[in-house]
Amino acid sequence: MRKRMIALMAAVSVFAVSEAGAETLYVSNERGNSVSVIDTASMKPVATWTVGGRPRGIAISRDGKYVFVCASNDHAVQMIDRATGTVVANLPSGEDPEQFFPSRDGKLLFVANEDNAALTAIDIASRTVAFQVDVGKEPEGVAESPDGKWLVVTSEDENEVNWIDLSTKAMVEGMPTDQRPRHVEFTQDGGQLWIAAEIGGTVQIADVATRKIVETIRFAPPGVKDYLVLPCGIRFTPDGKTAVVALGRANVIALVDVATRKVTAYVPVGKRVWHLSISGDGTRAYTANGLSDDVSVVDLAAAKVIATVPAGQGPWGTAVAP
Repeated sequence: MRKRMIALMAAVSVFAVSEAGAETLYVSNERGNSVSVIDTASMKPVATWTVGGRPRGIAISRDGKYVFVCASNDHAVQMIDRATGTVVANLPSGEDPEQFFPSRDGKLLFVANEDNAALTAIDIASRTVAFQVDVGKEPEGVAESPDGKWLVVTSEDENEVNWIDLSTKAMVEGMPTDQRPRHVEFTQDGGQLWIAAEIGGTVQIADVATRKIVETIRFAPPGVKDYLVLPCGIRFTPDGKTAVVALGRANVIALVDVATRKVTAYVPVGKRVWHLSISGDGTRAYTANGLSDDVSVVDLAAAKVIATVPAGQGPWGTAVAP
């Protein structure tokens, strides 16, 4: 009971700090079955929340009240109250959820179900399944276009991105990509889709209007062997000018100029960097380092790590919010 009270007090304290203007970082720990809560002002962990089995995808609800976590081994998405750290619901996510995307209107949660090749849309208010769409094998990355027209889902096994028309809730195309697409992000203007192809070692850019690949970015971090370059997480800075790409077992992130599509810097971080978040002011990146059990805090202007913060076992994903 005493440990539980301490955890709750820590969680409440974190929320109070965030209300005053600081940001809070949430890290899903895949092997630790936990979420680390980190105060970005002090760069210290302030709480650990016990969650379901093999947590991977993690995101903040659009209203800022909840943290969503994919408990993959429990076949559920857990909905956690940010103010208390309490799991308030296990949402019906379908089999083996891995990543998800909160809809832009805040009403739905789009979940990729790795084991049964489906996309599940959950109604957050009623906590029920709104609809499902069959997609390619081993879906993972999910994103909704800024105009709400498209939902895209990567198929790792079939090396394609599935395009779902949200007006009809039907998949209209499987667009071929490089090997093992893991993550997708739309640019702010909705004109491009950036795709991280893990085994291909590339980030591919698709033109949304034509749904065709128009460019492929390759990476060559100094002193890193090609087979270790495994692109996964991608995030854009708030101004839309820079893409930050996690390169997996290369233990490096790449900074890419969005306009020129050229790599401007490589930054060594912790081991097996998988996913990352960008601070609200666009000055920092926070990386989940799965084999060093920590988070690297990167000053993006200086292109260097300014702090390393301990997390739980096997950090996989991150989410940051005021």
